[in-house]
Amino acid sequence: MKRYDLVIFDELRYVSFDKEGSEILFNLISNRINSGSIIITTNLLFDPWEEIFTDPILTTAIVDRLAFKSHIINMSGDSYRIKETKDWLNKKLNNNT
Repeated sequence: MKRYDLVIFDELRYVSFDKEGSEILFNLISNRINSGSIIITTNLLFDPWEEIFTDPILTTAIVDRLAFKSHIINMSGDSYRIKETKDWLNKKLNNNT
């Protein structure tokens, strides 16, 4: 993964990691600190990450490495998927009448 300029982890939350998976992610992040960028999308703040990685020490190490020289963008608001689904349903209902 070092050869890529950017690695993206989308929706980090929905699947919990076992110890081995957490260690693999930790190593990947550690190895990329000076070699490339990482984007992570999640609906969680850092506090509940321990639920994903189950090991508090490893979770702290992962967050520490991710937060190092990072830009954290908090995007809150309504889901665009829900809005698009409602618009789609309204259009479909209007076309059937």
